[in-house]
Amino acid sequence: MPASSPIFRVKLATTPQELRAAQRLRYEVFVEELGGTGPMVDHAARLELDRFDTYFDHLLLLDDAQGGAVVGAYRLLRDDQARRAGQFYSEDEYDLSILRNSGRRLMELGRSCLAKPYRGGPGMYHLWNGLAAYITDYQVEIMFGVASFHGTEPATLARPLSLLHHRYLAPPEIRVRARREYFQSMNLIPADALDRRAAMLEVPALIKAYLRMGGYVGEGAYVDHQFNTTDVCLVMDTERLNSKRKSIYSKGLAR
Repeated sequence: MPASSPIFRVKLATTPQELRAAQRLRYEVFVEELGGTGPMVDHAARLELDRFDTYFDHLLLLDDAQGGAVVGAYRLLRDDQARRAGQFYSEDEYDLSILRNSGRRLMELGRSCLAKPYRGGPGMYHLWNGLAAYITDYQVEIMFGVASFHGTEPATLARPLSLLHHRYLAPPEIRVRARREYFQSMNLIPADALDRRAAMLEVPALIKAYLRMGGYVGEGAYVDHQFNTTDVCLVMDTERLNSKRKSIYSKGLAR
């Protein structure tokens, strides 16, 4: 954690400067740390950006003890915003027609990140509290978004991918599926041969947080060579959360 105790504040980006601060943080995390890239990444200015940024709302975590520095970020895209964008971001990887045809209010989450000194502490709790308020304000019914494992070799991720497939596959009525041309099976180890404990230890913390809230995964993974990741699509039907999970959700979860 920083030398001085953080004073957290959560808000939506409202100025070009705030958006650029989020894009700079994303560059530090997704490009410098994880080795990702993209057609619009600005290496000279150290900004990770894409054509969807204009349409997303950007939820920011600021530390007022550090002059209001942006130390965390989340991208939020409601279905009405996706219509203006022409698609959801993750539709390049997943067939979302089952969600689009549900008639329910949808929101896509993405680009979740925290600056290194703020990980493992209360920062993500504050971001999740802001997210909870946003979802309530817009009456979101289904949340979804791509979450990533580092690396592009599914065989090295066989245990956690198989665990997600066998234990957390979404019900048919909200089960999105990786697009046929990119489909990577997650059923790599039979259920009766899987060491579930060891597999869960290999699941990234953010994915675990969604699962604890009652989230599911779609069918199939997507190997993203640009971002050096293997992606799964997480889906959460907010009506299905039991009272315990709703309590956890309203308090927020740490990445």
